[in-house]
Amino acid sequence: MTGASWALPDWSRAFGVPPVHGAIRVEVEDFRVEEIPLITPLGAGTHLWLEIEKHNANTDWVARQLAVLAGVPGRDIGYAGMKDRRGVTSQWFSVALQEARNSAWQDWDIPDAVILGASLHNRKLKRGALRGNRFRIVVRNLEGPAEMLEERLQNVQAEGVPNYFGPQRFGHGGRNVSQGVHWLEHGGRLPRSKKSIYISAVRSFLFNELVSRRIDLGSWNRIIDGDIASLDGSHSTFPCSMPDPELVRRCNEFDIHPSGPLPGRGSSVREGESAEIENGVMQPYQALISGLEKAGLNAARRPMRLVPGAMKWVFEEASLVLEFELASGGYATSVLRELVTTDTATISEKG
Repeated sequence: MTGASWALPDWSRAFGVPPVHGAIRVEVEDFRVEEIPLITPLGAGTHLWLEIEKHNANTDWVARQLAVLAGVPGRDIGYAGMKDRRGVTSQWFSVALQEARNSAWQDWDIPDAVILGASLHNRKLKRGALRGNRFRIVVRNLEGPAEMLEERLQNVQAEGVPNYFGPQRFGHGGRNVSQGVHWLEHGGRLPRSKKSIYISAVRSFLFNELVSRRIDLGSWNRIIDGDIASLDGSHSTFPCSMPDPELVRRCNEFDIHPSGPLPGRGSSVREGESAEIENGVMQPYQALISGLEKAGLNAARRPMRLVPGAMKWVFEEASLVLEFELASGGYATSVLRELVTTDTATISEKG
């Protein structure tokens, strides 16, 4: 790996390359995302929480508009996560009112966005403070055997999908990874926001490499000896020794999932089949991992399996209308790439 730009690998799919092709985002309304908040506003406090529906609008751009309208610094605007620009998305923002010059939100006019509701709360909305996202995606111009797409939909519903980081994480052509590798190898000054994006892209790349290898070995969705299991719906993890019928049962019921590494400081020494696989995948990247440790990143784990909830679908002529929910951190691209092949330039664009 070098700082030069390179194409990202076509990481392995759990169910193979889909035989059906489709078009994503033909219309703006074809991609809808609704944020599922972690908490609801109390109804009192010094922070105004706003639920906003935006059409083809960038999250950061909406945040900047709110700062201007309220007359507050950008740091006084909060939101739980970035949402795709291309599509119709609803998410929550918060505005600190302590020093606001204008709190009459009913009069605020934001181009390409509508305020759906407002309430007060006692603190700022923090990044990551969401339970998940609800998606409604229309895939048009389907070409291929419909019965095989139906079978894949049932497989995804029953087994989940690999929990890959989506292509938007890596930038066009893997540019964010390239920049991250260059910085880790050569250092230099970068704005904090850029450095965070680039380093996260490198860690995400390494995680995806491990998941792809586990798919090839047929163990991405089952616990093997030495795995660090991730408890569903939480950040809790624990080591596993196999064979253990109880762990097999819990994994089959989606209560726990095998996890993969987000490299950094504090990685524990492990043994077993899982550790051997991880060491083999990560060995070529030891210089980068050392750089991540020196950069101050703490090691973490991420589930290797993603299970869509409330999943349902219907075929309308040559289109698929698909609805599902994903936990925070999950990418709709991870679901879509198991179902259909499509133009990678349109499958997802974060903004």
